[in-house]
Amino acid sequence: MASILAFDDTVLHTICNVLADTAEGLTGSEIGQLLRESNIGDPLPGVTKRDRLFEALNQKQKQDRCANNVIAFIHKAMSPVRYTQKLHVFENRRFELNKVLAFSGLVLGDNGKLREITTAQTLSEAQERAGRLYKQLLDRNTHSDILLFCRAELLQDNYFHAVFEATKSIADKIREKSGLSSDGGKLVDEAFGGKLPLLAFNTLRTETERSEHAGFMNLLKGLFGTFRNTLAHVPKIKWNINEQDAIDMLTFASFIHRKLDSCVRTRK
Repeated sequence: MASILAFDDTVLHTICNVLADTAEGLTGSEIGQLLRESNIGDPLPGVTKRDRLFEALNQKQKQDRCANNVIAFIHKAMSPVRYTQKLHVFENRRFELNKVLAFSGLVLGDNGKLREITTAQTLSEAQERAGRLYKQLLDRNTHSDILLFCRAELLQDNYFHAVFEATKSIADKIREKSGLSSDGGKLVDEAFGGKLPLLAFNTLRTETERSEHAGFMNLLKGLFGTFRNTLAHVPKIKWNINEQDAIDMLTFASFIHRKLDSCVRTRK
């Protein structure tokens, strides 16, 4: 493997801040284990996680005169198999890493491996590398459940699968709130249909409220019929969707999520 230019102190500090973040970063024991697995010394095991990791990686790349072993450490820390039960942690961490790695001409893919890109010169370019679509949805205050279910696809600007995952997340929420196990239009009918629906968007006391409830029910069925059923059976290359379409569809899915958050269960 060819030698990779060492990271400067500012970039390496930021990488360590992400990996050893107080809230969602690696634990102290995980850092120690990964350093051992990477054959990297641990000169300051008693200091804060961020300083400990920076000192270990910085000394290693100075000793090697390259960043190869630092990159190997990142690959171990971001190996997808470590995140099978916490996908959102992987995507949050990858998103933050990509914002700084872009300044070194690198991006971390969803396979946990780094690849070369055009080096970013500005913060806005780095943000774009991390996912222009994701940033636009953040600016729209998109529902957090949409971002959680779609983050891997959004970071790659993968519009097809972003919309597909968003519609799946809506079905998951309905099943969670209702206790039902069906899918698509059948799930909507079982959860929201009938004179006394299992789930209701309002009190159903007036004709206006009942009409509103029926309207949202039809929106849900239309969403599944238009996107979920279509996307499940049509190859990606045959379903053309541009960035603006994806933003509008995901914003609509965000609206549906907010309505589902406020719906109530009427009976056991």
